[in-house]
Amino acid sequence: MRCVLFYHAFSSCWNNGHAHFLRGVSRELHKLGHEVVVYELADGWSRLNALRDGGEGLLNEVTRVFADIDVRQYDDSLDLDEALDGAGLVLVHEWNSPDLIARIGSRRAHGASFTLLFHDTHHRAVTAPHELQRFDLDGFDGVLAFGKALQEIYLKLGWSKQVFAWHEAADTDLYRPLPDIEPCQDVVWIGNWGDDERTVELHKYLIEPVSSLGLRGKIYGVRYPKPALEAIAAAGMEYGGWLPAHRVPAAFARARLTIHVPRGPYARSLPGIPTIRMFEAMACGKPLVSAPWEDVEELFAPDTYLRVGDGEQMKAGLQRLLRHPELAAAIAQAAYGHVLEHHTCRHRAVELLNIADAIRRSRYAPVPPLCKEPVS
Repeated sequence: MRCVLFYHAFSSCWNNGHAHFLRGVSRELHKLGHEVVVYELADGWSRLNALRDGGEGLLNEVTRVFADIDVRQYDDSLDLDEALDGAGLVLVHEWNSPDLIARIGSRRAHGASFTLLFHDTHHRAVTAPHELQRFDLDGFDGVLAFGKALQEIYLKLGWSKQVFAWHEAADTDLYRPLPDIEPCQDVVWIGNWGDDERTVELHKYLIEPVSSLGLRGKIYGVRYPKPALEAIAAAGMEYGGWLPAHRVPAAFARARLTIHVPRGPYARSLPGIPTIRMFEAMACGKPLVSAPWEDVEELFAPDTYLRVGDGEQMKAGLQRLLRHPELAAAIAQAAYGHVLEHHTCRHRAVELLNIADAIRRSRYAPVPPLCKEPVS
């Protein structure tokens, strides 16, 4: 089957965490025997920022890592009929323009045979619903929402009749333990500062505990304002700037543990949706301490990470893992096994194919005959 995916970016993960998942799912679909073509914006902000921060050579590294995937840049001159020719499955991400979304939906509504799904991996449904209301999803067969909380919002607001919970997961071809790398830091944190969506939480659960314990740590990410950089330096931590996703496993390997700090909109309004770093850190065999979030879907077993409720508990949790390496190793091993069993991109690729197959079967299911009143 020809799978055509329209996303903001594939070659760039600059402030673009869904690219990690997209890459892994694309690779797994290819391994399962499907043709995968990804269209990314030629002038998308993620790709342009990646070129600025890392240059063309860095994006070429991604191309080599995912050499089996056909990635094409597009602009306003895109021939949509050519792009969709022969497609059996089409995914359109919510970072695309309303115009492109409407045009693809129109093709499906006017008889195109492919299965068409809209993919939402953001919190705009609760923080900026007016932005999603611009999208014409009438021609789409359904929506892939990256958590049940988001699925319920789509159904409640009537944005789609078919909505499927499709969580992110770890690309275990890339994210894996690297035992040959010796840890040289206590803590690593990899994530973007963002638009003040977790400023308080990053101070409370990352910067302040590391500083008060005198730990050695490093922070990677983008969009860090000057006050944040000053706070990181004052805490005795290093700031490493943007870290492309394919270099993350080595960064995890150089630290003894990591911390999960969800963005505020997810923790407060979309329970059950962790950051993708939880899956990736666990796949790398890294023990993890998490700031508060509600695992209402029970994605993770209780012994796969330490859960804390406030800053003091975070300090205690970090101390506990660093002072008891056998406990840290046991948690890391449990997490690693759990991810391999439940949360890999192979699992999600199979889920996607099953969803598409169910939609196709329901489309062509025979219509039952009308019941007639018995003749007396």
